[in-house]
Amino acid sequence: MPDMDWGKQTPPAGPKPGRKSLARLFMTSFILCLGICALVHHYIIAPTSPQWYLPSRPSNIVSKAQCPQIEPLFPARKTQELDDMENYLTSDAFRDAAIKRLSGAVQIPTQSFDDMGKIGADPRWDIFYAFADYLSKSYPLAHATLQLEKINTHGLLYTWAGTDPRLKPNLLMAHQDVVPVPDSTIKQWTHPPFSGHYDGKFVWGRGASDCKNQLMAILNAVEALISAGFTPQRTLILSFGFDEEISGGEGAGNLSEYLLKKLGHNSIAAIVDEGAVNVESWGANFAIPGVAEKGYVDVDIVVRMPGGHSSIPPVHNGIGVASELITLIEANTYEPQLVDENPYLGLLQCGSEHAPHFPRHLRKLLDKRSQRSMTCSRQPKKDELALEAAKAGPDITYLFTTSVAVDMVHGGIKTNALPERTQITINHRINIGSTSSAIKTHIASLAAQTAHKHNLTLHAFNGTESPSSITLSHRPTLLEPAPVTTTNTIGVTPYRVLAGTTRALYGTELLVSPGIMTGNTDTR
Repeated sequence: MPDMDWGKQTPPAGPKPGRKSLARLFMTSFILCLGICALVHHYIIAPTSPQWYLPSRPSNIVSKAQCPQIEPLFPARKTQELDDMENYLTSDAFRDAAIKRLSGAVQIPTQSFDDMGKIGADPRWDIFYAFADYLSKSYPLAHATLQLEKINTHGLLYTWAGTDPRLKPNLLMAHQDVVPVPDSTIKQWTHPPFSGHYDGKFVWGRGASDCKNQLMAILNAVEALISAGFTPQRTLILSFGFDEEISGGEGAGNLSEYLLKKLGHNSIAAIVDEGAVNVESWGANFAIPGVAEKGYVDVDIVVRMPGGHSSIPPVHNGIGVASELITLIEANTYEPQLVDENPYLGLLQCGSEHAPHFPRHLRKLLDKRSQRSMTCSRQPKKDELALEAAKAGPDITYLFTTSVAVDMVHGGIKTNALPERTQITINHRINIGSTSSAIKTHIASLAAQTAHKHNLTLHAFNGTESPSSITLSHRPTLLEPAPVTTTNTIGVTPYRVLAGTTRALYGTELLVSPGIMTGNTDTR
């Protein structure tokens, strides 16, 4: 690729891979489009090693003990049309077209709410018809070339058939929906949340960075490749869910079931979904493709206590007891823990080996941990490395710590009536190495203390609720931490292709390290 200015953008200050900003530099989407073009071009046209182009060196991997860096990977196949496409993707004409497309996408308020009803019955789903129509009009070549199937009404599944059906397809993912915007907060926005305002630097609005930018970048890339006369050897599938922000049960859940039924188990070569941006840390720039996801569990706690008139209150009513339990839960949160499988450990190792300003104390703790692993020494009760790394702040801490957040409270129906039923909902993102069972055991032990103090019966995850009790249950969205994706770089592997393509686009100054986000995606 030409050495263009867009390849030298300064990443955000500080390692904050989990943050989802309200506005994103247009260049992020622009570079993402280029990256998708390159990745599709690489891993589709060159599934076997003879078609790869690599510099003539004894080894195409920069060897380091824990953090090997892949040499930039360029496609071997060249045509005048593909060269013209590269020139177009760096032109003002493409930039203007991409800005217009993303701005228009943001202007369609595809909000997904926690209390959405059934599709066809709840009119709030109907906005997704407008979004699908917008995509069809914005990308005519893609819609004329790719097969489009609509799964569960609003799930968009595009298939670009490859010339070699023996090859497993690649799967690119994004979601159409965005987090709702309460009417009471609209005046707090710099620009209206569904304006798609472009100020010469930013596209503003809900979805500009989560993740309509990625969805539009994928289609920008496909449209450009079709225009260049490109036909993939390996089939490419695009899967766009529509309720990722409410756990994806209607969208990605049905899309994945459909693909599993159609293609079978272990039928996809590589999956690329939304993830973190490039970050600058310790004096080096990192690309951190996510290879793991934390688990997820919402726990509902119901406190049942006698009602009555508020003029004759007991010492503690249901809301008071629920508040006491909330305080106890927040006082007994989880400690940071970095198990060997957690990708953030790999990022620390990468920083230790390559970053010029990596903290000396962290490096010593890494070495100490490595020595214990080699000698099979007993691990200490407290994870010193995790505790030290957590000093970077919550954006980092929760990459290797189970998070606990009290997000919803319902109780009481009248100012002069004591609440008979109070419910709180607590969200957990489960750390790699932990389980939902451990979370339930922990919260049950805390609830038992409160129940005993107030002479209440505890029903812990047994489906029972009764008067004068505390009941614990979990919602059906429970997820265990996802299996960690392999980062093997021997031979032609998905991770190697992604890493090599990334360094070809951004330059060899960029380090590629496995990563993880604090939240979840449709890949769950």
